[in-house]
Amino acid sequence: MFLKHKLFGKLFNLFTKFRINDYLVSFIIDSNESFTGNLEYIKKELEKRGNFQFHYYYKDKLSFNSFKKLATSKYVFLNDNFFPLAFMNFKDEACVIQLWHAPGAFKKFGGSIENASMLKLISDNTDYLIITSSYNENYYSEAFQIDKSKIKPLGLPRADYYFKNHDINKLRQNFNKKYNIDSNKKIILYAPTFRENEKYNNVFNYLDLKEFNNKLSDDYVLVLRLHPKIRKFYSGDISVDGDYIDCSDYKNEQELLLLSDILISDYSSIMIEFGLLNKPIVFFAYDLDNYLSNERGFYLDYKKDLPGPIVYTTNELIDVISEGIDTSKLEAFTKTQFNEIDGKASARVVDFVLNEGDKNG
Repeated sequence: MFLKHKLFGKLFNLFTKFRINDYLVSFIIDSNESFTGNLEYIKKELEKRGNFQFHYYYKDKLSFNSFKKLATSKYVFLNDNFFPLAFMNFKDEACVIQLWHAPGAFKKFGGSIENASMLKLISDNTDYLIITSSYNENYYSEAFQIDKSKIKPLGLPRADYYFKNHDINKLRQNFNKKYNIDSNKKIILYAPTFRENEKYNNVFNYLDLKEFNNKLSDDYVLVLRLHPKIRKFYSGDISVDGDYIDCSDYKNEQELLLLSDILISDYSSIMIEFGLLNKPIVFFAYDLDNYLSNERGFYLDYKKDLPGPIVYTTNELIDVISEGIDTSKLEAFTKTQFNEIDGKASARVVDFVLNEGDKNG
């Protein structure tokens, strides 16, 4: 794998002899489907600022024309890891910006949990890492093995979505019609994350759906959204007889968050994004002891710092929802994860890149 990344880098470097196009912007993506979220919002913001040209560099495709466009781009944006970057020597006047796809800092990742030599090489070839909060700079510096001078807490571009003028009533009507949901019921979104230990990935082995619905179905409907890796790596059938809506393949996750009244989370950073909406979160950590012992760990104290109650059984989950979820920690927690909560992250990033981030500016 290391050799493959090095080969990519060497091929790319052949094209750095060509001149930079000051109006060319490249987005490094996995596929057409991956051009959403942060990258899409940055593109829309750039379109407001000038006559930019856009190029999409697909990670898994070898194309000399694509290499040339990437090598001659003034601005290069990526949203997740791209290991060949460790061996790609962009021109000094190019600007490479890592937007990262997740807000805040929750689960440890990157250099916080594994050998960091490759990450250091990647960060040496990255000009800026955009994060959501100065509170988390040390964590990201460790995770990316990047100098803190390159870290800019400007926000999460795709979080601007929540500050648009959505017709929530219309969205809910469409959702109700699609899934045959009573309009009087509130939506509880259950979004469990992936576990390395396969046996803990079937959430219905731990959530008693029959009991849950017996106690709560008069007022609530349960919507399930599984982490993509659960579907990919779990060999069993994750389903159970009972009333719930499976939205694991629902295209717009952010719309689901917008429509949901309560989030049931566990170890997923989705809770940080949901916190922007100032709605209740409960943490269903049925396997917490195993997770703390055998998974990658957290940047915060799981038992003390979360912005909602932690429960371990179906009955505890039912009780906390029935009695009302404590949200007293939510506002303070969200402020540690976002410097600004205003829907202007895309504009801040583009302002920075076109001005301070422009090394010839």
